[in-house]
Amino acid sequence: MKILSIVGARPQFVKLAPIAHALAPGGHEHVIVHTGQHYDANMSDVFFEDLDIPAPNVHLGVGSGSHGVQTGAMLSAMDGVLDEHRPDWVLVYGDTNSTIAGALSAVKLHFPLAHLEAGLRSFNRRMPEEHNRVLTDHAADLCLAPTQTAIDHLIREGLGERAVLVGDVMTDVCLSVAAQVRDSAPLLPEGVDGSQDYLVSTIHRAENTDDPEQLRSIIDALAALPIPVVLLAHPRLVARAATAGIDLKRGALRPTAPLGYPQMVAAVLHSRGVVTDSGGLQKEAFLLGAPCTTLRTETEWTETVDLGWNVLRPQVDDLAAVVMRPRPAPSTASPYGDGRAAEATVATLMRHLR
Repeated sequence: MKILSIVGARPQFVKLAPIAHALAPGGHEHVIVHTGQHYDANMSDVFFEDLDIPAPNVHLGVGSGSHGVQTGAMLSAMDGVLDEHRPDWVLVYGDTNSTIAGALSAVKLHFPLAHLEAGLRSFNRRMPEEHNRVLTDHAADLCLAPTQTAIDHLIREGLGERAVLVGDVMTDVCLSVAAQVRDSAPLLPEGVDGSQDYLVSTIHRAENTDDPEQLRSIIDALAALPIPVVLLAHPRLVARAATAGIDLKRGALRPTAPLGYPQMVAAVLHSRGVVTDSGGLQKEAFLLGAPCTTLRTETEWTETVDLGWNVLRPQVDDLAAVVMRPRPAPSTASPYGDGRAAEATVATLMRHLR
């Protein structure tokens, strides 16, 4: 079986790792296409190194740009790539511009398309990611869903016959890496002692960074928290803050460059909790036993809220009270699978091979 994976952003590299590892023992051919959507070394190269992912076979190098420019550049490059490699499956991951570009390329050239992490819904039509994931699901020949909730969404949209519950591949990676780093001291910025309480934070979504006043209110609230905040500063956040004249180095804030995946897992494992607008980090916080506060009106990972480990807080006026809330009772629930989703994914692709 020949699989062509299309990835381009940090969360996709994490999801790619267990798929690459699961394909290797069976002698399957795996072609990795890196679109270059995330091109900063801390957001790209380090994940291939830390997670032992084979180097990409193809690097499109599209770089930054508006949604249309980025997606168009990927589309114009993908025709030749698919024609050269002619895979049995084109596998796209998640909900980025790389996802929708890969999906459109595959279906227009009549290559079978599988969508990993299918069925997630925020029901917020203002999010570009929501359009990417919905359109990709409806184009796909196979919707590989991470949770029963995702399966239910697909069934309601008339996609039940194409949907298969495989579990969440990011859970595979998170649990494996957590076992390796659990006893390791976290790599923290200057001014944060690993023996004291601290929070881990990421802010990068357009709705929180593109409006200078919204961004200022979030940074002010984080800076006023009573314990240190390790701010993993996404390039988008750094650029928007600089343009708006917002200082990220004040009060409780301890900004640092994005960490490699094992270092990020270790930092969250030893933290008091997480404050984020990321989708993936909400789930990772749950898996690592860290209470999460999500600065959004909705979440795709509703199980984290239902089980008491995640609180949605689009407004930050009472942020201190929310992030310092009592730790929830431990949960034995495993809504994201048993850590073997990649194996289930490969088996499903084999079973549905044309």
